[in-house]
Amino acid sequence: MSRFGDLLGGKTPAPAPAAPAQPTPVAVPSEPAEAIAPDPIVAEEVVETLSYESDVSIDDMSKNELEEYARTVGIELDRRHSRRKLIKELKEHLTNS
Repeated sequence: MSRFGDLLGGKTPAPAPAAPAQPTPVAVPSEPAEAIAPDPIVAEEVVETLSYESDVSIDDMSKNELEEYARTVGIELDRRHSRRKLIKELKEHLTNS
């Protein structure tokens, strides 16, 4: 019978095994830490450009991309609306600001 069935049948569960008294030692690498350290991050890799105008047209963006771009220009879009309506709202905001 399953453990759940044993509990329903009135049987008491077996006690959990005791935790080991001493922690397991961690293996220390034989190489110095400098050899294992990752390469420094190049600033060019970290910088993400959000200038969608030069990369992708607003008309070609997905709803997620539209929402992300709209936040950078100061407007919050509701993704529950259609993509067409999001584009219209964003273009209106850009022309008015």
